[in-house]
Amino acid sequence: MPHRLPPPHIASPKVWGAWCLVGIGWLIARLPLALLFPLGKQLGRLVFHSGGRRRRITETNLRLCFPDLPLDAVQALAGEVFESVALGVLELCVVWLNPGRDLRKRVRVEGGHLFQDASAQGRGVLLLGGHFAALDICAPSLCSLGSVDALYRRNRNPVWERLQVQGRRRCFNALLERKDVRGALRSLKAGRALWYAPDQDYGPRHSVFAPFFSVEAATITAPARLAAANQTPVLMLTQQRDYATRTWTLKFAPGPPGFPCGNEHEDAAAVNRAIEAAVRKHPEQYLWLHRRFKTRPPGEEKFY
Repeated sequence: MPHRLPPPHIASPKVWGAWCLVGIGWLIARLPLALLFPLGKQLGRLVFHSGGRRRRITETNLRLCFPDLPLDAVQALAGEVFESVALGVLELCVVWLNPGRDLRKRVRVEGGHLFQDASAQGRGVLLLGGHFAALDICAPSLCSLGSVDALYRRNRNPVWERLQVQGRRRCFNALLERKDVRGALRSLKAGRALWYAPDQDYGPRHSVFAPFFSVEAATITAPARLAAANQTPVLMLTQQRDYATRTWTLKFAPGPPGFPCGNEHEDAAAVNRAIEAAVRKHPEQYLWLHRRFKTRPPGEEKFY
């Protein structure tokens, strides 16, 4: 079942600040790309230089995943990450708050035949990917290819929750909360595609430790179970941005060979390797701001 919108208490004075930001986002969504791109970069630089917890998390992640990079290179890459994420926020404003603005002509699709061939099997398609900054700007192009559902993480702020649900419902056939495994299975059995980004740390429950950039990371095992339950074909999906041309690329690629193999550790490692390979091509466009290595194996010190 689709997720219901939050109750009317979103008009509470406690969330007026969030509504003001939504109003600013509505204006930003109408800016030409010639202004949107530099504005995103400047906003990212401002947030980066203000320091804070997210900058520390980002730099910690980059040091762990790129141990050969000198400190100044890590800091420079972290700055690029903030610029990319900030622009991604402005991009999603376009999709969520100005749905009449069609940018699909600026999105190039690679490997679309893989998606069509997988869909033709009638067992749904499991689309696995990572949290890339250009994720939402490419959503309309993805959903124009067929019926696609998406798993998402509910936001505790009722304004942001309403915004993301309404915004993404304009593209996706249905939105499913990430814990709704039964709903995900129904989507696949109905022959629909399901977009799922299993690259965040959701704790030890239903997870195993598998290497991500050679660092043991708590990795959710649900993708393998979903693929096995309906013998669903699996594809990798990435979204990348080209700053020079102000265009985006939506790329389909084959899933990990032999996935799922039935061994949850090997399956989790295979998914991590596939996501890592995509991240290495454009590391500045990946969402390094989240605590990917929050959960540690017993006896190991925490990173954050």
